[in-house]
Amino acid sequence: MQGPARRPKYRQVFDALQRDIVSGRLTAGTRLPSEAALERQFGASRITVGRAVRDLQLAGMVERRPGSGSYVKARPVADARLFGLLIPDLGETEIFEPICQGMMASPHAGQHALIWGSLPDDGASKEIRARELCRQYVERGVSGVFFAPLELRSGQDTVNREIAQALDAARIPVVLLDRTVVPYPGRGTHDLIGIDNRRAGYKITDHLLRLGAARIAFAGVEHAAATVSAREAGYREALYAAGAPVARELVHRLDPADPAAVRAMMAAAAPDAVVCANDWTAARLMHTLLGLGYALPRDVRLAGIDDMDYASLLPIPLTTLRQPTRDIGAAAFAAMLDRVTRPDTPVRDIFLQTELIVRRSCGAT
Repeated sequence: MQGPARRPKYRQVFDALQRDIVSGRLTAGTRLPSEAALERQFGASRITVGRAVRDLQLAGMVERRPGSGSYVKARPVADARLFGLLIPDLGETEIFEPICQGMMASPHAGQHALIWGSLPDDGASKEIRARELCRQYVERGVSGVFFAPLELRSGQDTVNREIAQALDAARIPVVLLDRTVVPYPGRGTHDLIGIDNRRAGYKITDHLLRLGAARIAFAGVEHAAATVSAREAGYREALYAAGAPVARELVHRLDPADPAAVRAMMAAAAPDAVVCANDWTAARLMHTLLGLGYALPRDVRLAGIDDMDYASLLPIPLTTLRQPTRDIGAAAFAAMLDRVTRPDTPVRDIFLQTELIVRRSCGAT
């Protein structure tokens, strides 16, 4: 996984140019340095620089003029809004990068701008960095914040509530990405854009049941987001509906890369299939099971949720549910503009449909 101090190089280039544009250092109509100059400035490849400039175009911040170069785009002053991205797991949880790309490519983005905030790579904890980004957005008076609450931290619920309360106190609209601020089954008071995680858990479990699996385990990690609890609830519901065992020893929160923990899970649950909370968990569990001598899918079937880029490239290609991440980004931007212009609209959950992607790990192919 990538930590905040190791952002992808193209994001470093993007962030630096975005700060120069938002701060006014690069004014409307100014030509960006050539790609060759940017390569030298950032020590990056032409592909990396080109990707950063394309993302600036998608964000509506620059325009490319054939034969001349890329120029900072003028924005109508009356209608332009500045929105902040507060995504502590960006660069680590794989769904968020394509969600952000979907926002930037959205036809609703128009003249508006998305900013990531500016933080030094000083090794500070995610909690500290998230609070600091919140403070910056409040001070700048942004028009709204897209917030993906922290997960995988023991004190995450407290920090998430603090951030949400600070933005509410500043009267800054918040649209949540993927997960709620409060633990499942709590709801909170902000618009949420993502997938129906309970339905997703049901759907992937039902697929394994239909293939003949009779004793299905569920695997997630400790301190996971509320999405994982919802997926577990859907898993239990599918087992109950099918008359399959719904037993405590079948549900595990563990480190999927820890052979001792996985060995203990397999001994306690004796599953013939495992529903993983997400592809991240499934990928690590797959490698551990193979290392312990299990043959997939002969000994145990495996399935995930998300359909990340690597899912088809694993030693045993992974059966999973595909999240429409770019569409989630576009829907989130539309929801934000609606929230800004109609602040009294009732709070909404906007769920997009998943797609079952069948590969070898479930034994169906």
